[in-house]
Amino acid sequence: MLTRFFKLRENNTTVGRELTAGLTTFAAMAYILAVNPDILSHAGMDKAALVTITALSSAAATLLMAFMTNFPIALAPGMGINAMFAFTICGAMGVHWSEALGMVCLNGIVFLLLSLTGVRERIIKAIPYSLKIAITCGIGIFIAFIALKNAGVIVANPATYVAVGDFSSGPVALCLGGLMITATLVALRVRGAIVLGMIITTIIGIFVHTGATTADGHAIMVTSLPASIIGLPASPAPHFLKLTLNFLTSWHAFAAALPVILTLLLIDMFDNIGTLIGVTKRANLLDADGNLPRAGRALVADSTAAIISSLLGTSTVVSYIESASGVEAGGRTGLTSLTTAVLMLLALFLSPLIVCIPAAATAPALIIVGVFMMQSIVEIKMDDFVTAAPAVLTIITIPLTFSVAEGIGIGVITAALLAIFTGRFRSMTLVGYVIAVIFFLKFFHIAPFHGA
Repeated sequence: MLTRFFKLRENNTTVGRELTAGLTTFAAMAYILAVNPDILSHAGMDKAALVTITALSSAAATLLMAFMTNFPIALAPGMGINAMFAFTICGAMGVHWSEALGMVCLNGIVFLLLSLTGVRERIIKAIPYSLKIAITCGIGIFIAFIALKNAGVIVANPATYVAVGDFSSGPVALCLGGLMITATLVALRVRGAIVLGMIITTIIGIFVHTGATTADGHAIMVTSLPASIIGLPASPAPHFLKLTLNFLTSWHAFAAALPVILTLLLIDMFDNIGTLIGVTKRANLLDADGNLPRAGRALVADSTAAIISSLLGTSTVVSYIESASGVEAGGRTGLTSLTTAVLMLLALFLSPLIVCIPAAATAPALIIVGVFMMQSIVEIKMDDFVTAAPAVLTIITIPLTFSVAEGIGIGVITAALLAIFTGRFRSMTLVGYVIAVIFFLKFFHIAPFHGA
């Protein structure tokens, strides 16, 4: 039944491979179950309830993607967007979290309308193929950078911005050792190499000292076996259906909220588009012209997910770049997404076990995925400067700005300006030029993005 429904034979995959891929994707993105509640709690929201809400919103959105598109893409509350929600909208601007959820909901509704009318699909087609490749590569570096940072291999430095961490520390040494184990398994073409590498690294972590000690002098290990495996989830009631729309009660209130809503829309749209392009390109799901089949369905799925996330009580749910880890493990269909969604629901009861997987164990998997995604760079015509410059800027700025959307914006603006100044007007479509203008307005805070 699964083979027929998800068209496994047509996609040259098997049930076992898809299940392994789903587990790999889940393991790579499970950190969101802890990180998202921690970030949103700074907006005055209940952390325990947010753990449940994060899992429910991720599962619901991922199921939508699985059944509407048959793509191996998982969704969860977006990193970066949740920080903007908590620290900018609720923190610096003083907007109550319930009102911020209302803005997320309106953003999702506009998102859905743009998807149903085909506008977002035309935007995807308007992005030059070289930039689509660049987005894939940029996301690859982004994933690897996040992994290295989370594992402590790269640390902040006031003089050089970033620096090498302490290689003699337990977590960093475990990450580097896990990277070598995982890379070797991949090189030997061992089936399920990425998830196997995570399991082996986690087990080793039980015996690796962090360098810290408890109050009574006992060594603290990188990870440890949980005291219990099963636990009951917290109620989502504190935030479920608690959004408010007071900013729609007057023109003055709406005018104040408009820059925020437009900024959310722009970030959500291009983060999702970037991830869809990057992950599906790696899964060989793009057609010969670089376009995504069933793109309309995928865009409707993720825009509907944005609305669902606001109703459940969290910041916008987006397509996750960690889905690439499942693709590299062999995932090619919605069965991979279905597996990830089921594991998200099980995580509500197995959270003590999930917490045992340290960042030092997930980091090697994400670094390997980054290497795989960077391999696409050979498809960019680097001997043509007009093509190479926007592509390289996109690749560089995605990780350095910590935003897929910002990287796409800089790349599209550069491509548009070079096309105009070199007389190669037809190298971009009219929609492409419009996208460049919108990003320009956003970057320079020109109305209607003033104040965003």
